[in-house]
Amino acid sequence: MARKLTLGVLMLLTSFLANAAGAWAAELLMFDDPNCVWCRRWTAEIGPGYSRSPEGQQAPLRRIQIRDQSKAGVALARPINATPTFVLVEDGQEVGRIAGYAGKDFFYPMLEELLRKLPEPAPLPGPPLRSTMRLP
Repeated sequence: MARKLTLGVLMLLTSFLANAAGAWAAELLMFDDPNCVWCRRWTAEIGPGYSRSPEGQQAPLRRIQIRDQSKAGVALARPINATPTFVLVEDGQEVGRIAGYAGKDFFYPMLEELLRKLPEPAPLPGPPLRSTMRLP
């Protein structure tokens, strides 16, 4: 009985981790430079809340120095020539980019447009889980 329970828990955990990994397949790369005024402005205006935003949950941010773009580990459609440049990546491939930072009123709408290009997540395998807990 304990073996079956352990096996069931391991299968559930494996399924959860596989789905969580799929949910993080997209990421937003920010190519910046320490001397870039617009990079610092993005960091001040958007940076503190980005990871908690729905967009930040869907595409976590990874900052890369523009001089290190060859070390990003992704296939860029073309080289990055300006900072900041934001590149949306899915499974190591560029989906789209935002060149420059036009201010907080424009950043999220532009990012939302890029995020719409991502494929829909695959449905979970098997029937949905139901709770058998009874509330008092």
